[in-house]
Amino acid sequence: MNLEKVVFGFFVLLAATLNFGYVIGDLTDPNQHNVYELYAAVVVNVIAAILKFGDRTQIGAIHLATSLVASIQLILAAAFWVYAEQVTEGVDVHELSSVVSLATGACLANFVSLVLLVGETMSHRRR
Repeated sequence: MNLEKVVFGFFVLLAATLNFGYVIGDLTDPNQHNVYELYAAVVVNVIAAILKFGDRTQIGAIHLATSLVASIQLILAAAFWVYAEQVTEGVDVHELSSVVSLATGACLANFVSLVLLVGETMSHRRR
């Protein structure tokens, strides 16, 4: 067992599950989208992106690209949430739908990263 691969897989999976946990729920109900889960998803996605910098393979480049896309979308979602909460009168349905839409895009990027991770793991077993 390679500890580096375990840590890498842990952060990729945690990033995807936190992101999915934030996105799931009614789009118009702010009580079903915990902002702290969004912030945790941002932090874990950034850590996962940093871990992917060391891989110089082609699949590593695609891992990094998907993680960067997810991180950027989650950072934009968090920034939009903070803007709506601090500058406007609070997060309403329209602003919440924008935040959740950005987080859903990040969830798709995290899903692609998971598929790549599983595919890479399966190909290692065949070698």
